[in-house]
Amino acid sequence: MEQAEFNKVRQAVREQCGREVVIRLDRGRNKVDIEHGVIQNAYPSVFTILIDADDEKKPNQLLSFSYTDIITKDIRMKLC
Repeated sequence: MEQAEFNKVRQAVREQCGREVVIRLDRGRNKVDIEHGVIQNAYPSVFTILIDADDEKKPNQLLSFSYTDIITKDIRMKLC
């Protein structure tokens, strides 16, 4: 993995802070979760996404991901 590619992904995520996204999480063993959320913050090594709760029983979740998760395609994001 090149540093230039890492910096490009980091900059792209920073530019989208506050925007709503749909993320596809690859959990392994053919398990895939699709969630809707908002990119909250972008830090030097990770970024956070606030996941909207579908029902009133579940609270909202704040998930953190590494930029390498995007590069390795463990998660895929699409802007809404």
